[in-house]
Amino acid sequence: MTPTGIQTPNSGLAQHVSRFGAFAVSAEARPARLGCLGAALLTIGGLGAGSTRLHDPLLESLHLSWLRFGHGLVLSSILLWTGVALMLIAWLWLGRRVIDRTATEYTMVATTGFWLAPLLLSVPLFSRDTYSYLAQGALLRDGFDPYVVGPVENPNSLLDNVSPIWTTTTAPYGPAFILVAKFVTILVGNDVVAGTMLLRLCMLPGLVLLIWATQRVARHIGASGAAALWVCVLNPLVIIHLMGGVHNEMLMVGLMMAGIALTFERHPVWGIGLIAVAVAVKATAGLALPFMVWAWMHQLRDRRDLPAVRAFALATAASIVIFAAVFAVMSLLAGVGLGWLSALAAGNVKIINWLTVPTAVANLINVFGGLVLPVNFYAVLGVTRIVGIAIIAVSLPLLWWRFRHSDRDLLTGIALAMLVVVLFVPAALPWYYTWPLAVAAALIQTRPAIAAIAAASTWIMVMWKPDGAHGMYSWAHVLLTTACAAVAWYSLSRAPEPASEPEPEPSKP
Repeated sequence: MTPTGIQTPNSGLAQHVSRFGAFAVSAEARPARLGCLGAALLTIGGLGAGSTRLHDPLLESLHLSWLRFGHGLVLSSILLWTGVALMLIAWLWLGRRVIDRTATEYTMVATTGFWLAPLLLSVPLFSRDTYSYLAQGALLRDGFDPYVVGPVENPNSLLDNVSPIWTTTTAPYGPAFILVAKFVTILVGNDVVAGTMLLRLCMLPGLVLLIWATQRVARHIGASGAAALWVCVLNPLVIIHLMGGVHNEMLMVGLMMAGIALTFERHPVWGIGLIAVAVAVKATAGLALPFMVWAWMHQLRDRRDLPAVRAFALATAASIVIFAAVFAVMSLLAGVGLGWLSALAAGNVKIINWLTVPTAVANLINVFGGLVLPVNFYAVLGVTRIVGIAIIAVSLPLLWWRFRHSDRDLLTGIALAMLVVVLFVPAALPWYYTWPLAVAAALIQTRPAIAAIAAASTWIMVMWKPDGAHGMYSWAHVLLTTACAAVAWYSLSRAPEPASEPEPEPSKP
């Protein structure tokens, strides 16, 4: 017999299954069930209206290729957008529970499982980047350097689905992610369907790490873990774009947040190491490293009573050594150098949309200035992008110095640094906004802030089209998107807050 108070692994698993089953049929799970239905409709509609392959033998073999054309495409689009609407409604429903403080961390984690399950079977949604990832992994698999040549140098069936703009572009991702993509293509060959599914499964550890780290960071600074999970895990930009769209930001953000959590919990060696791995997935995670030096310095001062200058020097030197060692190992395993750094700017220059300030300003000058004088849009865009880079270069050191005093300060500094980068880089894409959201999640706890996040996330979500294009040059699409964002903001800005406890009456004589 099992002694009282000691649980076997089987009994522990049974308890988790039982708790999940009880949650699934409870009234508390109504947003989870609604979002699950939405995710299922999104997955079905994605077969015809998502970022599908140009030639899809699988749909043809299932006699479903009609979903991609004519009335079938209309039906697919209706199903897909109905799914998105249901997921947004369910998310806002949960947001009201976050505001009145009736939501729990368990509700958020269990709901994530409900919403994610159907999407694991979907085609890539709202982006065609998955096909580029597979083609770049095949380059390394077949003996090419993806930091020197683009996928066009390695003709195969994977190349057929890569967006033409990226066929000649070298990989802008770090060696860790290129290594992941290589192993995926080694396992499945040039099978696009199996490659997409396996690559999405490779993103799951990032989601798990994000869930784990978000709760710990929130508790560390005395914030609500449920609110933080609502902001950066259940957010449609994460569930639909990062997991449904299969973006490597999922790995990068999860690793980075886990590194921040470990550093805050006085495990800086492991924390810096994980952030270094995150940088080896995508360079953006490197914005967190300088701030973690401050955290390590504070810990050295508290533990060893070191002078500030000496503690800072020791933390800086150790961080550089750990980062260099981890990065060297990753580069050695992948067999590549640092050529991906030069591809970062080259790739962004090709994207033109209104999601960054430099491009938005250039578009406005082109529209309104062109009414008076002839305007060369690309010349103006070149100038505004240079100004944007200058703003980033000035802002980052200032933020690093200003937000250095406490762990809450450090989180604020990282979030603002990432927001400045997203706003002022030459170009951005919707999933880029998950970078600052993940870090700021523990800081976004008030009703006005939660309502603002709901509006911004809804606007970006609805603005993008399922095939990876956007509607920013269609006034009808912009107005519809703005209306949806306004509804999202209004629904949460008016949400009831928890009633404050009554003050105790003065004692009577």
